[in-house]
Amino acid sequence: MLPHFGPDFGNASSRSHAFGWRAQEAVEKARSQVGHLIGATLPSKEIVFASGATESDNLAIKGVMRQSMAEGRGDHLITVCTEHKAVVDSARRMEREGASVTWLSVNEQGLIDLDELRDALTDQTALVSVMLANNETGCIQPIRAIAELAHERGALMHCDATQGVGRIAFSVEENGVDLVSFTAHKIYGPKGVGALYVRRSGARRVRLMADLDGGGQERGLRSGTLNVPGIVGFGAACELMSQEGVAESVSVGRLRDHLYGRLSEGLGDVWLNGPTLDNRLAGNLNVSFPHIDGESLILALQQRVAVSSGAACTSSSMEPSYVLRAMGLSKDRADGSVRFGLGRGHTQADVDSVANYTIEQVQRLRELSVSWRMEQRGEDPAEIDW
Repeated sequence: MLPHFGPDFGNASSRSHAFGWRAQEAVEKARSQVGHLIGATLPSKEIVFASGATESDNLAIKGVMRQSMAEGRGDHLITVCTEHKAVVDSARRMEREGASVTWLSVNEQGLIDLDELRDALTDQTALVSVMLANNETGCIQPIRAIAELAHERGALMHCDATQGVGRIAFSVEENGVDLVSFTAHKIYGPKGVGALYVRRSGARRVRLMADLDGGGQERGLRSGTLNVPGIVGFGAACELMSQEGVAESVSVGRLRDHLYGRLSEGLGDVWLNGPTLDNRLAGNLNVSFPHIDGESLILALQQRVAVSSGAACTSSSMEPSYVLRAMGLSKDRADGSVRFGLGRGHTQADVDSVANYTIEQVQRLRELSVSWRMEQRGEDPAEIDW
């Protein structure tokens, strides 16, 4: 990225001089690297750069729905109640604009019911949007089966693959998806740059309405001067993930399992939220500690451990996670949840340090908990009229 902050500070849209040519060449190289990570057939035409996955989600959902509604081809959108806020709020926006939205439920592991999806699809369904892996619980959805059902009824398939791309095997061709959103900083690239894959090959060429008007950059789908250094960094991160990501997830998974084992052994009463350890993203551990408040634990940990109770983008909210509540968790259990995220650079020494400190803080908070002390005496806190 460094040359593009200084000597190669050209605008990729300026085609009349060498500075612009070098910037354009760097962007197109990155476009190829980004496309390769997800198996795009025509990355030069199918990868649209944006400011991040949030913008990509907005462009995919609003762009497809507005185009379809303008052409009278369908006004029905199907998505899931546990999607990222960028998808949830985009769907709600389309509801206000006259679209019909079906919200699929999930089971206790966070998975949708394919029969429920099949029943929800109609001839008016323009788009199905389901994320690859959940950002809070690491739950991995059966994207290929979902896409097949959508295509049977003539609908397009959008996938927010932000959490899973590079970490689990994922190809747009093998999974049959038509639009894919993802971002750089989730794969160790720079913040503030992302991409939307828009299928341009085969029988399902995607048509969508642009949200930003201006200079017509990115094939008219996303006007605005390109963030050349960020795009270059995004491309480099994608190349590294293409080479190392899946294997890296194996070692990260071992560390995650070790952390869960240490917490369970040291505390004896730890609840795993979401799918089993072998059916979720390797770096995700979402747990609840009965009889203590998750926010209190996070406050106790924050000087030494960076954790959250839900999604990073909603960490300022005092409400329990809407994802965990949709999975059937009680308010108390959702309130007591903590999400640990592990990744590149973490070691077993790091994990042991976090486990020791977390055990210490949970034990301290439980000693202050009336319900915990009652349970230790064999009393049922639920029978008390607080």
